[in-house]
Amino acid sequence: MKVNVHAVNFTVDSKLVGYVQGRLDKLEKYYDRVVCSDVFFKVGNTTDKENKIAEIKISVPGDEFVVKKQCKSFEEAVELAADSMERMLVKRKHKVRARS
Repeated sequence: MKVNVHAVNFTVDSKLVGYVQGRLDKLEKYYDRVVCSDVFFKVGNTTDKENKIAEIKISVPGDEFVVKKQCKSFEEAVELAADSMERMLVKRKHKVRARS
């Protein structure tokens, strides 16, 4: 799956890009018709420690899913967002199968 990583106002470490690619590749187990995915990283303007925001947008034929999580680290945010995305993709898969 093609994963596009975008960082707002900073540069992304190659380790983080590799982690994101590996984690999102696992999503293809749950729904194999994923067209592409975009991951946006932002740092919130708060003094709170949980200011790292990861937003994952996945395109599938006929639909688009977006999950946004805010955590202490980008890795944790990606993990939580990917878990939510897994559930959404499984729901989508069951819904498509029920129609056919």
